[in-house]
Amino acid sequence: MGKLTVQTLRAVLVVVLAGTVFVQVSMVWALAAKPVTGSLPLTPLRVVTILGMLSVEVAVVCVWRLVTMVRRGTVFSHAAFRYVDGVIGAIVAAALVWFAVTAINAPGQREDPGVTLIMGGIGVAILGVALIVLVLRMLLAQAVARDGEAAQMRAELDEVI
Repeated sequence: MGKLTVQTLRAVLVVVLAGTVFVQVSMVWALAAKPVTGSLPLTPLRVVTILGMLSVEVAVVCVWRLVTMVRRGTVFSHAAFRYVDGVIGAIVAAALVWFAVTAINAPGQREDPGVTLIMGGIGVAILGVALIVLVLRMLLAQAVARDGEAAQMRAELDEVI
């Protein structure tokens, strides 16, 4: 991965992380500053938004660590699996959060249930992204295994020579 690509990706990750933290702080501020009298101040949509931003932040941190491993040339190791698993978990959490948003929004869509179906379809598509990353994890596992085999063959060849 080229230096310009890494720097651009890191800049995007910083912007995304700053944006999610800003949204979370705004939601917490809205919960604390404008309590609703007579009911709980925690509205479901605000709580779901905070959780959704948390899942994005987890994914950003994991991608940052993977990019660092790529730059160091250590991505084809067992340590990378922890971060790939973190990305998969964050994507699944984001899908669950999206399904929660769909459920919260559904009662208001009784006249037009198509919106709820479309939102459910988007949730399924988010889960599809998690499956794609899972397939990429399997490819990483194969690459790590091949790298180990190559190292073993090199060691055997060194012994023969």
